[in-house]
Amino acid sequence: MIETPYLLFLGDAPDGLAAKVAQGIKDWRPEYALGQFRMDGCKADMKLPDMTLEEAYAKGARTLVIGVANRGGVISEKWKQVLREALEVGFDLASGLHNLLRDEADLVSTAKANGRTLHDVRVPSVKYPIANGEKRTGKRCLAVGTDCSVGKMYTALAMDKEMRARGMKSSFRATGQTGILITGEGVPLDAVIADFMAGSIEWLTPDNDADHWDLIEGQGSLFHVSYSGVTMALVHGGQPDALILCHEPTRDHMRGLPGYKLPTLEALRDVALELAKVANPACKVVGISVNTQHMSEEEAKTYLAEVESRMGLPAVDPFRHGAGRLVDALAAI
Repeated sequence: MIETPYLLFLGDAPDGLAAKVAQGIKDWRPEYALGQFRMDGCKADMKLPDMTLEEAYAKGARTLVIGVANRGGVISEKWKQVLREALEVGFDLASGLHNLLRDEADLVSTAKANGRTLHDVRVPSVKYPIANGEKRTGKRCLAVGTDCSVGKMYTALAMDKEMRARGMKSSFRATGQTGILITGEGVPLDAVIADFMAGSIEWLTPDNDADHWDLIEGQGSLFHVSYSGVTMALVHGGQPDALILCHEPTRDHMRGLPGYKLPTLEALRDVALELAKVANPACKVVGISVNTQHMSEEEAKTYLAEVESRMGLPAVDPFRHGAGRLVDALAAI
């Protein structure tokens, strides 16, 4: 088990979105987030106390969590100096990067010398099956996005929280590093061999009670040329009964792809639903989740109202205004 509480390592993150792992932990498990460690040039800020390694350890933090998800998931040499020091102070390390801690010889030797543990959460621990496409009992909802990092995980977590508060049967199903660090379990989908990705989601969302909902954490985007494959595995392996469209309206291009514009919500609706119906012909698009964090309250309300009128679906920011109307839409199926 990963020891808590955490010191969140933000490294030299170029912006807040690059530190989405830390942000997710801070927002959904604030009791784990004791403080943050930022290097020179870091432009991310979780609004947590900035601490040295020694200060954080003295206050009870026991795991340094790499809270940055950079392109390619690489551990830089500058980071490694801090990581080695953390092990010497007494911290365990936890990471969801593609660049595994266990593959760095100097970190392995330092951890061994100090009796510390390296946790790589982006390593599949199960021998997943190939998908068979057989219909499963229970219900499933998948968040799909116009881009990466638009709020798919936050949408599923907010809906799960609301459903549990209502006494509904619900499970958040983590499919990425942040979700796994928040909940302690899940499938690190983008680290699963391609032939087994859809099968891993079938495994993650097994037969259940007829009135139970699995809220599946979305990944990537069908329109993102770098990461569309992982989304496709969720669409078919998840066999969703319901789709929630997720969007961040202030971007002028796809995340990491300046030459690509975001698709419209209409395009996302049409493409995602057509593909979802391959595995579940009864699938429906039931709502829209809009990440309005870069809008004022008035701008957000105006935009949501326009989208709702245009699309004929409930449009909300579930983190800002609550997920009640999205849950109402699920309950109506």
